This record gives sequence, C-alpha cells and structure tokens, in this order.
Amino acid sequence: MTSQERDTSRRFSGYKVEVSECNLMEKSADGPYSFLYGGSEWPWFVIMFSGETLRLLAAEFTERLVPSLLALLAMAGVRKLARAVRQQGLHRLVLALILFCLLSMAYLAYHVSAGPKIKEAPPLPLGDCVAAAPVSGSQRAPLFLPSQVSQRRQSVRTVDTARTEPVVLLFVESIYSQLGQEIVAILESSRFRYHTEIAPAKGDMPPLAWRGRGRYVLIIYENLLKYVNLDSWNRQLLDKYCQDYGVGIIGFYRANENSPSSAQLRGFPLFLRSNLPLWDCRINPAAPLLYITRPSELEPGPLPADNWTTFLSNHSTYEPILLASPRPAEPPAHSVLQRALLATVMQDLGLHDGIQRVLFGGSLSFWLHKLLFVDAVGYLTGRRLSLSLDRFLLVDVDDIFVGKEGTRMKVADVEALLQSQTKLRSLVPNFTFNLGFSGKFFHTGTDEEDEGDDTLLRHRQEFWWFPHMWSHMQPHLFHNVSVLAEQMRLNKQFAQEHGIPTDMGYAVAPHHSGVYPVHSQLYQAWKSVWGITVTSTEEYPHLRPARFRRGFIHNGIQVLPRQTCGLFTHTIFYKDYPGGPQELDKSIRGGELFLTMLLNPVSIFMTHLSNYGNNRLGLYTFESLVKFVQCWTHLRLQTLPPIRLAEKYFRIFPDERDPLWQNPCHDKRHKDIWSKEKTCDRLPKFLVIGPQKTGSTALHAFLSLHPAITASFSSPVTFEEVQFFSGPNYLRGIDWYMDFFPVPSNVSTDFLFEKSANYFDTEVVPKRAAALLPRAKIITILINPADRAYSWYQHQRAHQDPVALNYTFHQVISAGPLSPAALLTLHRRCLQPGYYSTHVEHWLQCYQPSQLLIVDGLQLRSNPAQVMDSVQKFLGVAPFNYTQALMFDETKGFWCQRLDAGRSRCLGKSKGRKYPDMSPESRAFLSEHYREQNVELLRLLKRLGQPLPTWLRDELHNSSWS
Repeated sequence: MTSQERDTSRRFSGYKVEVSECNLMEKSADGPYSFLYGGSEWPWFVIMFSGETLRLLAAEFTERLVPSLLALLAMAGVRKLARAVRQQGLHRLVLALILFCLLSMAYLAYHVSAGPKIKEAPPLPLGDCVAAAPVSGSQRAPLFLPSQVSQRRQSVRTVDTARTEPVVLLFVESIYSQLGQEIVAILESSRFRYHTEIAPAKGDMPPLAWRGRGRYVLIIYENLLKYVNLDSWNRQLLDKYCQDYGVGIIGFYRANENSPSSAQLRGFPLFLRSNLPLWDCRINPAAPLLYITRPSELEPGPLPADNWTTFLSNHSTYEPILLASPRPAEPPAHSVLQRALLATVMQDLGLHDGIQRVLFGGSLSFWLHKLLFVDAVGYLTGRRLSLSLDRFLLVDVDDIFVGKEGTRMKVADVEALLQSQTKLRSLVPNFTFNLGFSGKFFHTGTDEEDEGDDTLLRHRQEFWWFPHMWSHMQPHLFHNVSVLAEQMRLNKQFAQEHGIPTDMGYAVAPHHSGVYPVHSQLYQAWKSVWGITVTSTEEYPHLRPARFRRGFIHNGIQVLPRQTCGLFTHTIFYKDYPGGPQELDKSIRGGELFLTMLLNPVSIFMTHLSNYGNNRLGLYTFESLVKFVQCWTHLRLQTLPPIRLAEKYFRIFPDERDPLWQNPCHDKRHKDIWSKEKTCDRLPKFLVIGPQKTGSTALHAFLSLHPAITASFSSPVTFEEVQFFSGPNYLRGIDWYMDFFPVPSNVSTDFLFEKSANYFDTEVVPKRAAALLPRAKIITILINPADRAYSWYQHQRAHQDPVALNYTFHQVISAGPLSPAALLTLHRRCLQPGYYSTHVEHWLQCYQPSQLLIVDGLQLRSNPAQVMDSVQKFLGVAPFNYTQALMFDETKGFWCQRLDAGRSRCLGKSKGRKYPDMSPESRAFLSEHYREQNVELLRLLKRLGQPLPTWLRDELHNSSWS
C-alpha cells in the first residue's frame, strides 16, 4: 500500500468504516449501506456504513470522503481496472455500478446532512442528595456538644425588634460595588425595605433613631473592616444603638492579594485565615440561624475562587455555620470527612458584647452564601424580614400545537410528560402541567407529531389547559373588540369540539401582548368570551431586572408575575444550550432558577412546547430543580390552579393590587407590544399639583393663555381637573388618561399640562406620576398654611358641608382624637395639606430638584405677570407677554384676562370670595401648630436654592418676635 493509500485509510478510520475482503455484497441486520468493488487481480472488498455512522459521516462526505474514495480506487487499481475492462465486458458493468453507487451515496449524504438532527437521549435529572455523614470520632470531636448548644441558645438575650422600623441599613463601598449590588438584589427580590449609605471612614453616622424608635432593624456592612475600623465615637454610637434596640449586624470579609494570611479581628476574640482554597463544604446542623437551609447536605468538590477567609475562635459566643476543608493538592483518595473543617461563615451569638452578628468569609458569589444570607437576615430581625417556607409554583407550557416540524412533541414525549408529572406529584402536591393552546395549528406537524397531538388530547383530563389566541396573533394588533373576540371564539369552539376544559379562568396572550401595557380590548374580550379572571406576564413593570416583576389587578382581571426559567423556543438540545449545558445546570443548582424559587413565594414559570420534545429539557429542568430545592432547603413546594394561586398571591402582597402605570415609550419591548394607534405625545409635559385653595385655578387660567401651552380637556365631574393620579380614576388606565389630551401639532414646541390641586398632599401621587411622567416638570403654589386652612373651611361652608356649618373654625382645627369621625375628617383636610415640607420631600424622592418649581402664592395674586415670566423660564417655552394679556379687575379684586375694548374675562363666582377675618385665637393656634413645619420648609428651600416666599419670611419673623 502506498503512502497516499495509507493516508486515505487513516481518514476512514475516524468514521468507523469497515473494510473487509469478501465475495458478495451483504446487508447487515441493522441495514448498513454497502459499497462493492473488485478486480481480476485486486481482491474484492466492501465498504460498509451503518445507518448511524453514515449520519455522522454525511456532513463531511462531499468534502473529504468522496475524494478519498476516488483516490483509493484510482491509485489502487486504475491500470488494472482499465486492462480488465478491455478484456471483459463484466468489468465494464462493475465500473458503471461503482460510479452509480458513488453518485447515490453523495446524494444520500446531502439529504442526511440537511435533515433534522439525531434525537439524543434526554439528560438525566438530578439524582439523590449527597448526605454529609457525622464527623468520625477518631478524627475530631463534634462541633459542639448538644448540651452546650442548648445552654448557649438559652443565654442569648431576647430583644424586642418591634421597637425598630423594618428597614435595613446597608453600608456599601460604592454604589457600583458588585457585592453591594448583590445584597440589594436579594433585599429587593424579597421586597424588604432598605437604605443605602456609603460606608464612612470618618465622619458622622447617619441618624439611627427618632423619638425613641429605631430607624433600622438590621445593619449590613459590605466590608466588615469598615465596621471594625470605625473611629471610636461612631463605633460606640453604632454598638450602643444595636445593644439598646436589639439590632444585629451582618458583615463580609473579602480577602485580596494584600490581605494578611493570618490575623485577629480587632476588638474581637476571633482569628482570620485568608486567601485559602477550600473543598467540600457542609452546613453545621447546630447553627441557630438555620431556617430555610437544610443542614444535612454536602456540596462536594472545590469551592469557587481561591481567596476564602475562615474564622477560628475558642470563645463560646461563636458558632460555625458553613464549614469546608482545605483544598488538597490532588483529589483525595479517602473520605472528605477525614480532613479538618474550617468555618467560612460564623455566627456571633452576642455573648461577648450583647450584639449578634453573622460574618461571611467571602462574597455572595457562592450560592450557599446567598442561602445562608437569607437565613441570617431572617434570624437577626426576629423573622420580621423573612418569608414563610411555603412556595407555590405553576409550570405553564405555552404554544401547544404551535411549532415547526421537528420541534413538537411525539407520542413518547407525551408519555414522558405524564410520567414526569406523576413523579413530581410525589414531591410537589397537586403538581400539574398547565398547557396553553392555539387550536388553529392542531395537526400541522409531521405524522409522528400529529400522533403526539392526538395523545395529548386523549390524556386531556390529566392536565390543566388555558387558551392563547386561535391563530397565535398578538392581541394588541386588534383594535376592534368584536374581531378580537371572534378569534377567541374560534379557539373556544376548537376546545369544546375536542373536549378540552374551558373553565380554568386563566389565559396568556402570545408574547404577553396587550396584558401590559394594557390593551383594553383584550381585557374586554377575555371577560366576554372566556370569563377570564387571571392572567400572567413577565412585562410588568419591566422584563428586566426580573426581581422587580410584580402583580396588579386591572378591570377585574388579576395579573400575576411570570418568571422565565432559561428555557425558550430554541433551547431544544441539552448539549446546545446557550453557553453550554453547564449553564443550565448552574442555574438549577444554586443559580438564577434556584434563587427565583427561594425569593418568590409564588412562581409561574414560562416554558414552551419545544422544551418537552427532543431532549425534553423542560422535564429535566423541573425534576432537577425540585430535587435540588428539597435537598438543600426546608421549603414546602406545592401547586395551585391559577385562580387559587392569584388569591394566594394578593393575600401575601395586598399592596400590589393597584398597578403602577409606566410610560410605554420608555421601554422598547413595551412599545413593540403597544397599539400603533396610540402615542405618548398625548401625555402632559408638566403638572400643576396645588395644594387646594392656594391659587392653582388662577395659574391654570394664566397658563392656558399661552399659545404654546394646552391644558387638559375638562371633566364633567371634576371640571378643569383630571384627578387621575390621586383617586379611582387611576385604575382606569393610561388610555383613559390620554383621552383628556389632544394630539399636539408640534411635539417639540407644544406643552400639554394638567392641574389637579389634590396631587400635592396625596401620598401615592408622586410615585405614580414619576412612573408615568418621569421627565415632567412639577409646579406647586404655597401660601401661608394658616390662610390655606381657613380658606378650605370657608370653601366647605359655601358648599353646605354640614360639619363646617355646625362647627366653628377654631373647633375644627383644635378637634381632639376622640371627636366625631366627620369632624376629624374636616380637621385633617384643613390641616394636613399645610405640612408643606413633608409633602415637598415626598415629591423630591421621585423627582429631581431641577424639576420642581415652588411659586409664591401671594406674589401670584399681587404680581402675576412677574410670576408667569419665571414659570415660562422654568418650563422652557417661548416667551409670552403676560403684562399685556392680564389686567386687574377692580370689581373681582384680582387679575383677569384682558379682552378688547377694556373688557376682562375673570374666574367664576366661586373664586375670590370675601370671608370674615380669621380670629386672632385661631391664627395664634395655627402659627404655633405649623411652626416646626415652616422652619423645615425654610431649610428645604435654602437647600434647593429656591427663593423664600414673602409669607414664609413674615411668618417666621413674627414667630421669632413673639
């Protein structure tokens, strides 16, 4: 054999090609493809390809194998073949057969390579848990004797955590630090309130208490050394607060290349060893803080990173929580339980100085640290910041009957789905797959996939079902409710014809279209055709970050947050998972998917039909996830049908019933699933927020004179005020709100606005307004709060309010807590809007100071043209001459619009009423009542750099003189 022949043979060897001498063309039992060649002087041989080998060979056949075959044939016997052909006609026939076979194989190889992939065996889900056996007595003593643990638990001082607000104070290195962001992510996912401060090296500690009540229930230091190295004054201040209010501390020590390998923590009987690689961690079952974490598990293998810090102490106040062994130079041949154990997480029981702490010898990049961090937060706050152990999950399988050929479920896949459901029910009570269907695509796959459709329907009573759209179209594309409803009726008719249950009260829109941002036609059609009361979406308030997803109720339909699980329509094969299959396993085993279950009491997971065919990644994912959760936690998993799940969700989170409308144009995904007939240009650019009885109606009238400024349309109920953000109108949605505004002729120069005077002091309004109008400008008008209270009282008398008619003003403002309810209501409406500094601070929590203008109400009344010039400058509109547009009306006693021939147009009769003067007794009472608020307003205005209103300067001067 020549060198080229040997090279050709080696090429074939990689494809398991069998070359053997024989006298016949044979076909093996499993149907291999055969190729025969022979000559008078060259032995006959057959090249046989099994069906599986040919598929592996096909992709490279035309590039490598065909030329190799030709080379082998040509070099081995071209001359002999030619001589034989001349001598015998039979050999000519053989040569013709050879050429025909080569062409046939090339044709077959092309079609095999262009066909669907081989269906791989589905991956096996997570097996049994790895238990950590007790430490051998011959190697080391138990961590603590049971009697010692019991004794130390009894000696821990009990504290009254109810004396503190349920807020976490978090000290971070910077707002961009990774660990700080990871801590914040867990707190936000758990819906725990927190306040962030940059950890001070020197300087004042933020206020920790107010009027005998602690502001914070827990202190967290991203860098433990920032706490340990505090200056003596701040350290004593913080420790005294923790001791007096029973507040615990969580700290993280992260070693770097400059950290000492061994050191004592200053002021503590605790020693550190840093920059250690560790191996095989396990949980100490005696640790008091364990609640969610199940302690009987072993996490084998090396821990991520090589810069771990471990803690060592002989003091009885310290209890190890997470233990690991030094990483060996080579994988150990003996049991991991025979090596020393080092504590990477340590609990301080407070026996040393009366403060309980939990210390982490690393960051939160290790998943077990996240789990223990959640338990530490719950333990140190007396379970005030802790979720229950109950977790409710629902697995939706979208796109049933939808999908291209090769991605749908076959009979074996449906049978596997049933088997997996049975297996999961033994671990998760009532577990049932929830199947979403679009009937138009029934029987549109291959013959095998159509049989899979039939098998699903034969077992329809064993699943839950919910409708998509008949043709799987996005609902926001339908602007007519009748047409949208007809599409739904077709899907319902299909369900009824095939016996699919239609009474679940749950539906999901394709691509979440129309659910949020709200497409009102979808909600109407859902209710009329299907009687839907529950849906879910991943888009509220935004897709990312997922930890912010929330629920809401709109038009009688409860919208639950939906979670992704890393499975999408294109994730079909385990080995082709984006980033590699290890990324899916990482998500399941302590990663994003595990944390979703850990931090959300209710989880609706979105999967797709294609995830249950081919490699059946959906089954692998949830079987593995449930097993992993039960191995490492005490969480109690269960499944509820959608309606009961919604009831459970809003019982846990009642504050989420009311939505928080966002601007659809500020999120590209939202804009893509929002009706093209709608435009954000119909939203106002600024708001006049009041408060009531300060001149807001006059300002509204003056603004409306400007040619570039357009006010909202009048309401038949609330007149010039829309009152969208402050009351039940908000639940009508932004479509209702936008109907109060015209489409501007020039978006850049036209300014839409609305005025609602009760926005100023309604607590929910700043947050709602900032969510929908984050770039809007805010105008408020302030007068002396005593005058505002008196004006409101007189306004109520003019409107025949029986309480105002039956009580004097002084009786109203001085009413005590035991007064009649109606009197107390008027008392609050007179006094509370006048707490100006408090309400302005609420607005500044949602808007930048540059977006807020405070107008002096007295100056607006006496010199409106000057005030309007400053308003125009603030808004950035083209200048308008208000000096010419306004005139003083002697009859009305205030400024009005100037008309032709010296005439004027003024506000209505209800504006500018003449009232009797306020009694000196009432004015003195209110001056004292508002003294502290006025001083705070003075400080606030100086901080903002805004001028002091004349009434505030006079009021503070008079108060100081008195």
